[in-house]
Amino acid sequence: MLRPGPLPETSAPTVPVPVAGPRMPGGARRPGPPESAQRPVPPESTQRLGPSEGAARPQSGRRDLPPPPDPRPDPEQAVDRREEPAASPVAEPDRVPGKNPRKKRKRATVLLLAVLLLGGVAAGGVYSFVTWFAVPDFEGSGTGDVVIEVEDGDSTRQIGAVLAENGVVAAPESFTRAAEDEERIRAVQPGFYQMRRQMSGAAAVAMMLDPESRVGELDIRGGVQLDDTRAPDGTVAPGVLSLISKATCARLDGQERCVSADELRAAMTDTDPAALGVPEWALEGVAAAEPRRRLEGLLVPGRYDVPPGESAVDVLRGLLATSGERLEAAGLVAGAQSIGTSPYDVLTIASLVEKEAINPDMPKVSRVIYNRLGAGRRLELDSMVNYPLDLQALRTTAEDRARPGPYNSYAVAGLPPTPIAAPGREAIAAALEPEPGPWLYFVRCQSDGTSCFAETLDDHNANVRAARQNGAF
Repeated sequence: MLRPGPLPETSAPTVPVPVAGPRMPGGARRPGPPESAQRPVPPESTQRLGPSEGAARPQSGRRDLPPPPDPRPDPEQAVDRREEPAASPVAEPDRVPGKNPRKKRKRATVLLLAVLLLGGVAAGGVYSFVTWFAVPDFEGSGTGDVVIEVEDGDSTRQIGAVLAENGVVAAPESFTRAAEDEERIRAVQPGFYQMRRQMSGAAAVAMMLDPESRVGELDIRGGVQLDDTRAPDGTVAPGVLSLISKATCARLDGQERCVSADELRAAMTDTDPAALGVPEWALEGVAAAEPRRRLEGLLVPGRYDVPPGESAVDVLRGLLATSGERLEAAGLVAGAQSIGTSPYDVLTIASLVEKEAINPDMPKVSRVIYNRLGAGRRLELDSMVNYPLDLQALRTTAEDRARPGPYNSYAVAGLPPTPIAAPGREAIAAALEPEPGPWLYFVRCQSDGTSCFAETLDDHNANVRAARQNGAF
């Protein structure tokens, strides 16, 4: 048997250590000495085993190894460690030519700022998104009653503000947001609207678009007089006072409230005309008129907005103010002065023209009236006779023409004490500028309302016979 002898000693493995060579142009390094020329490094320089790992130093028979290299750099070949760190056991990738660390830091800063900026924009968008959805809004169709006014030129946002101020919606935005996709909201007209309190924005939009929500709307047409009139067949046409009364109706505090025609008539007869707002140029004629007819003709045709809930006096005062402005705009006062006639007389003549003629014939009918007044002749107009009778008819009866009174144009010469109806702009224009001509007579001779004019009575009688044959009356 062979006796085991001592194991042969082995030399320590040699670990190559990269040595940085000198730099080449462009930042690359020159290659170091060949691998065979690299110094061996003892195991302790690359991997130490602690006592717990059971490592033991070799004892006798160990080959002497050269001393390890001094880790301190040679002062003559020292380099700035900030720019070229010493070689380490782990291989370090070469730097990319042309790269500057400061530029890298600058790019990183710009990138960080961009990220922060984008984050801020995103946060703002999220805030706006949340705010849009966070607009306060009531639920349902609301309760109670409230009347709001839309003024001429109001935008959707302004309407929303009015609704919010009156407790209809929670905020203006709740109304405007609900109206964004509703094109009809742009067609909302100025005036008064019946609404409810604490409505959702969508419910408020729907209610404003409902024609039944519009209140206080008054439309006076040319030729309408203060009192109701009846036709020969018994049909009753509402007069100005009845139309005003209907316009005042609105539901307030759960009850339908209106100013009656009788209340309006009492306000007209019992209130001083000046305090009621009658124009100064009409005060003399109004004071001389029968109290129940004193405002005849002063409320001209057109559309008015009547505030629901006001007293009869306030309603009339507001309407007279608006009508007075329209009469001024129609040139009544200035035109009357230019022809040497009082504005009240021009208004009275215009009311006769309105009742007797269709628009194309108005200037000629106006000339007939001026010609007869100038000649001192009675006007002999059936519309004047029928006025105090509250009768709408083309002709008069012998009995009616025999009734005494200031409006009987067959018995009394001159103009009536007051206008007999609401004259329109065309009639006022005809009264201010009648068509030149010698006519003293006219009669409606066509079924469409066209009149035939004559200078003599014989010619007039011939026109009357032709009118009967044509079925004009």
